[in-house]
Amino acid sequence: MKAIWKRELRSYFTTPVGYVFIGVFLLVSSILFFLTILRQHSGDLPTFIGQMSYLWMLLSPVLTMRLLAEERQKRTDQLLLTSPVSLTGIVAGKYLAAATVLGITSGLTLVYVAVVAVYGRVYPAELAVNYLGFVLQGCAFTALDLFLSGCAGTPVTAAVMGFGANFLLWMTDLLRDQVSVGWLSRILSFGSLYSRNETFLMGQLSFAGLVYEISFVILFLALTVHRLDSRRMSGT
Repeated sequence: MKAIWKRELRSYFTTPVGYVFIGVFLLVSSILFFLTILRQHSGDLPTFIGQMSYLWMLLSPVLTMRLLAEERQKRTDQLLLTSPVSLTGIVAGKYLAAATVLGITSGLTLVYVAVVAVYGRVYPAELAVNYLGFVLQGCAFTALDLFLSGCAGTPVTAAVMGFGANFLLWMTDLLRDQVSVGWLSRILSFGSLYSRNETFLMGQLSFAGLVYEISFVILFLALTVHRLDSRRMSGT
């Protein structure tokens, strides 16, 4: 697993993928920071972090689109699947590489916090909970999109599938507020990554939200392992 993690992490920075992901994320988040914090002379970091979290929906497919789909496109997947590394190790290594880039990107956004701290007041405990929800949400989207990369035949297809699935999750969250049927609204709310993040943005450490986000990641990593195992058994 460690070898897979190192290889994939290195590939992020020997190709444009890692730089594009980090660069676009910081560019868009800088615009958001200017509009919501600097322009309005506000110190409302939780709202800003909540707005940044929508970037996971847009950009996480960039992180994952090549991890498994490119192996299949280049026909190196069977070599990988028959290597001494277990399928769990392969999936975990690739996922951790993507999560590492995600963590680096999240760490760089602390520059915005430093700017607010210079001119205003920052509450460290609240901020830590805000960022915990922010990072966990990004990890959840990454796990989902990694699974879709394992289902796709090319990186482009994986990216399109990732964008579509992420957008569907966002639409589900919007529908939650429009549905008048109580039980259906509760189901939509239960499955929403955005509603789960609301308590973190309010500075409240939610055990239920923590368990849900981690379970979401584990579920889709397990589905990815199952998908690869099915391909190995079928030889396709």
